[in-house]
Amino acid sequence: MKNLILLLIFVYIAGPQASGQNVEWLSWEEAMELSKTEKRKIMIDVYTDWCGWCKQMEKVTFNSTSVAGYLNDNYYPVKFDAESKKTLNYNGKEYKYIKRGRNGYHELAAELLRGKLSFPTVVILDENANMIQPIPGFQDAKTFEMVMKFFAEDHFKNTPWPKFAREFQPAVVPQPVKNR
Repeated sequence: MKNLILLLIFVYIAGPQASGQNVEWLSWEEAMELSKTEKRKIMIDVYTDWCGWCKQMEKVTFNSTSVAGYLNDNYYPVKFDAESKKTLNYNGKEYKYIKRGRNGYHELAAELLRGKLSFPTVVILDENANMIQPIPGFQDAKTFEMVMKFFAEDHFKNTPWPKFAREFQPAVVPQPVKNR
């Protein structure tokens, strides 16, 4: 019992890596399959390997304990490389990689981003995998927490974003107790 208590204290003090509060990223196929049996919204992080802001969002925003926990509990989070060469299916259509010059892009990225290949972009799909909205650009953890709750809790259906943002109360993340 004593060891269990010590382990729990360590996990609490050590933070997100030890507590398992990392985003549990799924592949496109995994999210589509899971959404058939348990309905949830899908959050897609559309990124590229060369994008500095994508790396910053991964490092700062998605490593936030409150962001990771909320994503894991309320969405199927998908990491999608906009330059992936893997063929994917969405809404009965097959999407492939398109070579353009030395590089290229994935047709599904272009579809999800409505033709505006800007990275990072987060895309929110509803419980039936229908597009709700793409959200382009880097989002810090506080802003992204608002975005997640706005869509997951269906505020977008009845509340304008400016009103929601004004009234939003961020989650309080417990801080470890410091020894005196």
